[in-house]
Amino acid sequence: MRCLSLDQIRTLVAIADLGSFAAAARKLNLVPSALTYRVRQLEDALDVLLFDRSSRQARPTAAGQELLREAGRLLQDIDTVANRVKRVATGWEAVLTVAVDSIVSRSVVMDLCEAFLALNSPTRLRIRHETLSGTMAALTSGQADLALGVALGQHMAADIQHMALGEVPFVFAVAPQHPLALAAEPLSDAQLVQHRVVAVADSVQRGSGLTVGLQGGQDVFTVPDMASKLQAQLRGLGAGFLPQSLAEPYVKQGLLVVKKTDQSRLSPVHAAWRDSRLSPAGHALLWWTAQLDKPATRLALLQKMHAA
Repeated sequence: MRCLSLDQIRTLVAIADLGSFAAAARKLNLVPSALTYRVRQLEDALDVLLFDRSSRQARPTAAGQELLREAGRLLQDIDTVANRVKRVATGWEAVLTVAVDSIVSRSVVMDLCEAFLALNSPTRLRIRHETLSGTMAALTSGQADLALGVALGQHMAADIQHMALGEVPFVFAVAPQHPLALAAEPLSDAQLVQHRVVAVADSVQRGSGLTVGLQGGQDVFTVPDMASKLQAQLRGLGAGFLPQSLAEPYVKQGLLVVKKTDQSRLSPVHAAWRDSRLSPAGHALLWWTAQLDKPATRLALLQKMHAA
């Protein structure tokens, strides 16, 4: 059987992403017949049907889905190698991927992106949003070069460097119409467990992930990020801890009520990246870490969440 080529991999991914042979052909600058021939060659070589052509939309078969999963991993590996080669040759990474936790101000990250892109460097920039242990997992798995807003674990690879961004104080907040808004303080765990909590989902793909501030048997409304958690609590859909800087503007407007509890939350937050003698950081990563070393930048990243 002939080897799977890079062109074939990109063809399969384009068809799956766009849902159409014709659209994939346009994206790849191929005539439709050439793209169809490329797919049929691969199907003949593997002796499987990769796409269901019975409807107007091209849908991967079970075999096609399995091949696409592996194809995505192969493309990522190729990008990683290309990035490493580019960095060795010029000192600049081909691509720099920054994983940003939902506890970090996205508007400040965009300010940093704007400043970086103004350098007109040869490095392409990618931002991905993660939550809880998923942020660090993106770095350790090689899917990101820099992680912002991580909680450090006890065991880290020797080539992972880190920098403290600061500590984020959390407050327990509820909407004025929530039953706990008028409850006597401090709220006990026994009181809290009787009410739905709004929790941010861990974005890690494998393993148990992190769970913060939840009690056994408590009703949980799970949302994808901190901004969604804020919106849910403003509507009285549940209670929970929010970063003080995020909650404060809404507390001043009377849209949230801060309640004292038996628990206190102060979370240390870090930035982390890979840098070692065998695989030194490139110019783009060094630029980002230099910005993060500025106290004003670190402060803004953690205290301007209301502008996220």
